[in-house]
Amino acid sequence: MNLTYDLAGTGPTVLLLHSTVCDRRMWDPQWQALVDAGWQVIRCDFRGYGETPAGRGPYSDADDVLALLDELHIDQAALVGSSYGGRIALETAALAPKRVTALALLCAGLPDMGASPELVAFDERETELFEANDLSGAAELNGRTWLGPDASPAAHSAVRQMQQHAFEVQDAAAHEHGEHYGDRDFDPQTLTAVTAPALVAFGAHDLPDFRATARRLASLLPSAELRELAWAGHLPALERPDETTGLLLDFLRTHHRPEPARTAPPVDRP
Repeated sequence: MNLTYDLAGTGPTVLLLHSTVCDRRMWDPQWQALVDAGWQVIRCDFRGYGETPAGRGPYSDADDVLALLDELHIDQAALVGSSYGGRIALETAALAPKRVTALALLCAGLPDMGASPELVAFDERETELFEANDLSGAAELNGRTWLGPDASPAAHSAVRQMQQHAFEVQDAAAHEHGEHYGDRDFDPQTLTAVTAPALVAFGAHDLPDFRATARRLASLLPSAELRELAWAGHLPALERPDETTGLLLDFLRTHHRPEPARTAPPVDRP
């Protein structure tokens, strides 16, 4: 399986991994700023999202990420992951720690998070909408749940569109091939061996599950910086795009700095 991706820029590689509420378009606000700052930037769609077809058999999103880096002949990259994308970034780092130079995790998840009453209520309502074949209503529910109070109407519209498209692609594939998911369990304790510097950011308005997971990640990752975003819900990159871009630029400039441009020495001509 080849993931659909965009690639631009030169310099050290930054790979952007999207939330399952979205697809690679969620990084539109950050994309050009990262390219202009001197990085080679990649963003991909996981299977069943955006322009990547759904999986037709067992697969792993983390394996897909490593295969994409192999396909592009990239030995190392900084991984920026939102929510589920953060979970896959963590799994990728656990599988191949030498290939990950830095981790920027925005409201990341873990396999054994558990479920708060708020998350259980969300899952139950989403299931009811799926059973009623109300994919539009399910997409609307996700936008309301996962975007914080500062999200604009445009952000809500973008999330609804990305989420409904993913639901439609995955629903069609499930009817034809059965349901297949790219996440798999991994032992969070393996993250204690991941020495790459990590930014662990969480939103004060996010569900308690993710706030607790961020604090746990900060204790597991040896080189982690924990950052609470007082204004954020679950998708800060879409809620305050400029502020999130600045956060990522500051972190990457410290831990994944592009080489300064070199000026060629003058040439003496006869």
